[in-house]
Amino acid sequence: MSVDRSRKPTWRQGYRYQYEPAQKGHVLLYPEGMIKLNDSAALIGGLIDGERDVAAIIAELDKQFPGVPELGKDIEDFMEVARAEHWITLA
Repeated sequence: MSVDRSRKPTWRQGYRYQYEPAQKGHVLLYPEGMIKLNDSAALIGGLIDGERDVAAIIAELDKQFPGVPELGKDIEDFMEVARAEHWITLA
C-alpha cells in the first residue's frame, strides 16, 4: 500500500524531533524513550512540519538530491513505517 502523497505528516503529540549532540545526530524523543534516526530519516524528519504534504517533502529532497532513483518510494516507505510505529499522523 502506498502513501497518499497529498496527505500532510505531523509528529504525534508527545513526540519531538531534534538534534541531540550527545547522540551526534537527530533523534525522535517521546515519553518512553528516544529513537536515533539514520541520516536519511533525519532529512525526511526535518521536513515534517504539518504544513508540507508528502509530495512537497519528496519535491524538496529531490531538489537537494536530484536523480536519486526510488527517492519517492523511499520517502513513502519511511512514512509507512513512521505511521505504523505511531510516530506520525497523516492528515
